[in-house]
Amino acid sequence: MTKQYHDNVLSSAVLDQLFFEGRTYNGWLDKSVSDEQMRAIWDLVKMGPTSANMQPSRIVWCKSDDAKRRLADLSSEGNREKILTAPVTAIIGYDIDFHEELPWLFPHTDAKSWFEGDETGRKVGAFRNSSLQGGYFILAARALGLDTGPMSGFDNAAVDKEFFADDPRVTSNFICSIGYGDPSSIFDRSPRPDFDRFNVIV
Repeated sequence: MTKQYHDNVLSSAVLDQLFFEGRTYNGWLDKSVSDEQMRAIWDLVKMGPTSANMQPSRIVWCKSDDAKRRLADLSSEGNREKILTAPVTAIIGYDIDFHEELPWLFPHTDAKSWFEGDETGRKVGAFRNSSLQGGYFILAARALGLDTGPMSGFDNAAVDKEFFADDPRVTSNFICSIGYGDPSSIFDRSPRPDFDRFNVIV
């Protein structure tokens, strides 16, 4: 892949860390992730742009052996060991009542009123923007020197019942392990398309 950069961009080393050399890991080194590192990830995630500064993501960080086991039990067989051996696996969820927080998150106007009485629209907005925040989550972890292993392959309804029981308005989107990846757990990178294959400039 040809990398052509202009002025005022991140260094090649940083871009490699975030994108070109960043991988999805399936196994993990025996090295812990601290609460401070998890908080640092969130401090970056929350700065990423979203619609009207909505913050629909609700994250459960499964760090204890018990929490990881409970999550693994609700996941596909191929994902269980990945979850159990990772230092942390985060459940990225979204709150369809995110608009209740907009008066202080987006105080410039009455943004809350845009979503009141429109649950379908809130679900669309919450899913879209929590997916954006999930992407920021992966990049934030990589920026802080961690590796990631994003996954689907779990029983969403069962995970919601197990981990979001106190707030039934929250729905799981995807899960993502974080830690220090074991290089032996990855295979050669899959192909990536050139610009002209899936892009059109009009």
